Amino acid sequence: MRNLDITTLRSLVAVADQGGVTRAASALNLTQSAVSMQIKRLEDMLDLKLMDRANRRVSLTASGEQLVGYARRMLDLNDEVVGRLTEETYEGELVLGVPHDIVYPVVPRVLKSLNAAFPRVNVQLRSSSTVRLREALGKGEVDIILTTEQGVGEGGETLTEMALRWTGAPDGVAWKRRPLRLAFCTCCIFRPIVLRKLDEAGIDWEMAVESEDDRAVEAVVSADLAIGALLENSLPPYLEAINPGGLLPELGVQKVNLYMRGGRDKVLDELARMLRNGFGAIPAPAALMSA
Repeated sequence: MRNLDITTLRSLVAVADQGGVTRAASALNLTQSAVSMQIKRLEDMLDLKLMDRANRRVSLTASGEQLVGYARRMLDLNDEVVGRLTEETYEGELVLGVPHDIVYPVVPRVLKSLNAAFPRVNVQLRSSSTVRLREALGKGEVDIILTTEQGVGEGGETLTEMALRWTGAPDGVAWKRRPLRLAFCTCCIFRPIVLRKLDEAGIDWEMAVESEDDRAVEAVVSADLAIGALLENSLPPYLEAINPGGLLPELGVQKVNLYMRGGRDKVLDELARMLRNGFGAIPAPAALMSA
């Protein structure tokens, strides 16, 4: 009878989630060699090759991918048992504010992990614009927020950067028409950036819809009645990034920043750590990587 080691399974899942051994080691607060040794020990015990090391980027084999599915369930159960039986009594509520376009895929995973670690803490997720989330933090209505900004404000911390891309309907032609028809929420932080870029490029534009509802804006864009702008890593399946071939100006990159209220505690600090690790695993835009 062979027993799987939870520690080695946690390393395997971290490699899968973080996209490589180096990032996994950082997320687990281990050395790269320690993670590699744990994966090797798991391979030796199962007599299976779990990772393909032929390329510069480490990837999972078919057996590795299958094991990751089982490992996630085992880790969830392990963490739940340990959390329930040994937890310190942390109770209460935290409010996390996140712009809707960067909720997926990181935030749901973070919330699941935090709940396993602190099952008696209720986390409320508030989705709103960066401007309104900054205002809510200043009023004490939220405990921790993520924002998308060109820079970073006082007390903020940049977690990653994402390219801002023109977006439209799949195979759409709205981006070719003039005046260029646009769709943005009235409080969208990308709106003034886009308008300034178009004015600088001398491109005529008109606003096809002005709404405070993100879904209304996305409906107009997906119908090919206008175009918008979203972060490259957050495009919904019914929209696609436009490659205008120089006919539209480049929109640059946006920082994903984290801000927290004063008066820290263990749960808030752990939530911040999970968000750092989650967004830190997102690949940098190609322009930054080649710089």
